Amino acid sequence: MELVELVKRMARTVNLYEAKTHLSQLVDRAASGEEVVIAKAGRPVARLVPLAPRNRPRKPGIWRGKVRVAKSFDAPLPKAILDAFDRRRG
Repeated sequence: MELVELVKRMARTVNLYEAKTHLSQLVDRAASGEEVVIAKAGRPVARLVPLAPRNRPRKPGIWRGKVRVAKSFDAPLPKAILDAFDRRRG
């Protein structure tokens, strides 16, 4: 790897205020391959990195005939299940 490429890939650390102020530019830098570390009170808390490219394009309909959605898919849930969810919120 060339030195220029290595330096480009090195992480740049910015504080949270700077990240909020310049988010669009930081996202552009990450998209071009640069890693951006966001720090809060000098402590790294997050990292902006480029998304990995898809290995291959998606092909519509690839699951056709292999998956079946039940007719009751959109039916209301039974009371016992709804109650279980309500307990988790409470």
